[in-house]
Parts: sequence; C-alpha cells; structure tokens
Amino acid sequence: MPKPQYHIFVCTNTRPPGHPKGSCGEKSSEELLMNLTMGLIERNLMGKAVVTGATCLGPCDRGTSVVIYPDGVWYQQVGETDIADILDQHIGKGEPVDRLRMPDDSWD
Repeated sequence: MPKPQYHIFVCTNTRPPGHPKGSCGEKSSEELLMNLTMGLIERNLMGKAVVTGATCLGPCDRGTSVVIYPDGVWYQQVGETDIADILDQHIGKGEPVDRLRMPDDSWD
C-alpha cells in the first residue's frame, strides 16, 4: 500500500450515560468509522486515505468530530449521510466540505 495522502480521524470516545459533555461514541461514531472505511474501499481510495478511530478529539458538544490531515480540516456533527460528501469531495477532489466545517470559535 502506498503512503496515504490523507489521514481521517474519527472520534469514538464514549462517556458514561448522562455525562454532561456527552460523547461522540453515543452518536454512533464506531459505525461512522466503519462506513468511512467501507466507502474508501468502494471508491478504490484506500491508497489515497486511511481512517483511524481516536479517543476524545476535544469539542465533544460538536460531535461526531472528524479531522482530516494533513489539511487540518475539522468537521462537526458528521453523520452517515455526510460520508459520501467527505469521501467524494474532500478525499476525491481535495475540496473540504464547507457545510460540515467546525468553526474556529469551537476552541474558545
């Protein structure tokens, strides 16, 4: 396998039920991670990108959080219906999906 151009990280952190910060894990992030991987395979993009699960990426209230490197593009509230746009537009064409971008003020 060639060195991938992109590395997609998906937050899969899970906290106990009722935790005030919530978690990406309670928003089906494990399933999202698997479906992103399957989407890469279906699109024949496995050499271009890899997907890795990560524990807490930080902005829990914006989850499910996804970050793509080396671009450093952070996505928020990513769901199953967003997979095609991320893979086709960002990974396939190198154009970030603006409607999913996490605002910079998420870190304040």
